[in-house]
Amino acid sequence: MKKGSLTATLFGLMLTFTLLSSGLATFAIANLVYSLGDARAINASGSLRMQSYRLMFYANSGSKNAKEKISEFEATLYSDALKRSLNWLSPDDLAEQYLLVAQKWEVMKHYIETENSRDYAVALKDFVDTIDLLVLETEEFAAFKLKLLAASQVIGLGLMLLITFLAVGYTKRKLVSPIDQLMEAANTISKGDFEITVPQSQYIEINSLSNALASTAKELSTLYGDLEAQVKEKTFALTRANNELKLLYDNLIVLNSGQLENSKIKYALDHLREHEPQTHLRLMFANDEEASQCIQAEGGWVSEQVNQTRFPLRFDDNELGYLEVSSNGGINHALFENFAIMLARSILIHNAGEQRQQLALMEERAVIARELHDSLGQLLSFLKIQVSLLSKSLKKQVYDAQIDEQLEEINQGVNTAYVQLRELLSTFRLTIKEPNLRHAIEVMLDQLRGQTSTDITLEYKLPTQLLGAHQHIHILQITREATLNAIKHANAKKIHVSCIIKDTNVEITISDDGIGIKKLKERDQHFGIGIMHERASRLSGMVHFFGNDAGGTTVSLIFPPEGEPLK
Repeated sequence: MKKGSLTATLFGLMLTFTLLSSGLATFAIANLVYSLGDARAINASGSLRMQSYRLMFYANSGSKNAKEKISEFEATLYSDALKRSLNWLSPDDLAEQYLLVAQKWEVMKHYIETENSRDYAVALKDFVDTIDLLVLETEEFAAFKLKLLAASQVIGLGLMLLITFLAVGYTKRKLVSPIDQLMEAANTISKGDFEITVPQSQYIEINSLSNALASTAKELSTLYGDLEAQVKEKTFALTRANNELKLLYDNLIVLNSGQLENSKIKYALDHLREHEPQTHLRLMFANDEEASQCIQAEGGWVSEQVNQTRFPLRFDDNELGYLEVSSNGGINHALFENFAIMLARSILIHNAGEQRQQLALMEERAVIARELHDSLGQLLSFLKIQVSLLSKSLKKQVYDAQIDEQLEEINQGVNTAYVQLRELLSTFRLTIKEPNLRHAIEVMLDQLRGQTSTDITLEYKLPTQLLGAHQHIHILQITREATLNAIKHANAKKIHVSCIIKDTNVEITISDDGIGIKKLKERDQHFGIGIMHERASRLSGMVHFFGNDAGGTTVSLIFPPEGEPLK
């Protein structure tokens, strides 16, 4: 389709209207200007008729004024108003009639000049009739021009109306309708709907507007889509962040309510994996001195994933292990980093509480040790002295074997009680840098190493904070008693202390390469062994004694931990 200019088309329409209206106005003005002398011509021709009757009087009388009246008649006859009848625009009948009047006037003039009134009178009627015909032709010509003016105006008006009607229809079809479509498209865009249909026109201006609007709608659609995507992305990010904060808060409440146990840590891991279902999680608690501990989230651990990342359980300068994440997709580093920090903080807070509790127990033990030393220790010392004095006094006065045997048993009981008290005081007075079981056992064994040449080794593989502070004292006493028995009664050269997890329980074994379990059975009712059984029962566990294949004895203490053990 050939494209044109709307401006040129409108200019053409306006020029057509202007030329048509100007032509009509020009024709009307010219017609009116040309018709201005019609009234004078009619009046002049009518005046000729009156003057003809007056000249008949002068033709009869021979008045001297006849020449003057003849001049007046000719002035009227040959005036510009009547001579217009000879113009090229005048009809032929009017010109012929005018010439006929002028011709007959020459005859009538001759009659007047010759004072031939009879012939003048005879020719007057015919002359007047000729003048009347001139007046009639003049009137008809004037009426024709008026009719022509009216007809031209009617035709011109009709043409203008026709052109106007056609122009309005054309403008409505070619201009108004596309503009209405553009307005409708603009309203559609204003409502947020960018799927619009723009009109195509043969005019470059309309097409330019259509293309500009379509391009704007496309750009707005792209921009609006980007904004919607950004809003959805931000909303999703805020929702996710809110869910992550709620997850961290809920887990923080769980981990810091009561005793920190493995079940709570596993619950937090499972809760985290529910939030990140595409990942596999496990916690590794590692320490240079203690055993590693692994807790896996629901679903187990899969090491064949594409992405694997470790997030250290670090808070301030304390590093307790790491959270290991495995996934085939992306990993939410921020969430796992915050979870690791939160978990490390909870563990440190719990450890601090446990340490405070253990320090309080140690302080309480020190107070008890001082009280025992000041009261029971002095009393036992006094009893030993009194039993010795009584034995010497009885031997001097009377000797009885039965009494002597009973005194010996009393003396052994007092000695045993004094030794037990001294060992208890030694345990209570342990100086420990850090209040945990490993350091307590190390300090206790260091004290015993200084009292013997026996090689004493320790294998400690219990996870941190698996045992409660109130369990430590019983474990220390049983371990000390078993180690002392191996040193004093088994003649052992090597003693190995092992603290491990076995199945779901804690197992502490003291093995030696001494004389064996047979001699130990003879001492089954030994006071120290009875105390060991009593302490084991307080731990909800049991103490077992059995011989080693290579010789020697093993004392095994098995009990459930306060926290849930690793399965």
